[in-house]
Amino acid sequence: MKILIVDDEKLALSRLKRILSEEGYENIVECSTPIDAIKELAKNKFDVAFLDISMPTMSGLELANTILEISSDTFIIFQTAHEEYALEAFKSGGLDYLLKPISNESVQKCMEKIKKFISSKTEETRKILAKRGNKVYLISLEDIYYIKADLDEVIIRIKETDAYVRKKIGDMEKVLSSKNFFRVHRSYIINVDKIKSMQSVEQSKLEISFSDIDDLVTTSKDGAKEFREYLDNKTI
Repeated sequence: MKILIVDDEKLALSRLKRILSEEGYENIVECSTPIDAIKELAKNKFDVAFLDISMPTMSGLELANTILEISSDTFIIFQTAHEEYALEAFKSGGLDYLLKPISNESVQKCMEKIKKFISSKTEETRKILAKRGNKVYLISLEDIYYIKADLDEVIIRIKETDAYVRKKIGDMEKVLSSKNFFRVHRSYIINVDKIKSMQSVEQSKLEISFSDIDDLVTTSKDGAKEFREYLDNKTI
């Protein structure tokens, strides 16, 4: 596991590296400025990035956005002396945040959480890691009703709520290409198994309703045509 640590405080930087080493992690890169970190990101892909929130020139929250644009699979962990940053940390794509002074126990728990998420990716039934506020969801594909594009994120709709993933809808389409999902609009991917009914609306588009939720999704004109052809090949 390749780990990046970014902190402008030398003592905090060395403390976290020492703790990670004691926990058995050796492939660690230290950076004392966000600029140095960005240079490292141009050369290496990191599995985990520990970011101090309060740094000059660029905050850890801003750096997290840059990291996730380069590699959306990197797990972001924030470190801070200020508990009030927690909500902002989760909104910025953080999986967890650690309060300074950081302990072996807090790092151990954090890394165990990451290992569970990594392990879940290798399961036969794929799951998707999504977030809403300070809650993290591990969503099974069969629980998804539809996926909606939202700038550089997607919104995943499940029965109870919706949650966000830092991926573009085109990336999600590739992940779900072998499943029973279909992109009916440039902004929507639907789970075919969750469809309750469909009806034609203006310009030969389709309005799709789902079992158990009240949401409606309207296809594009081309999306409706392609979806009809898809269903013709899937149904008797």
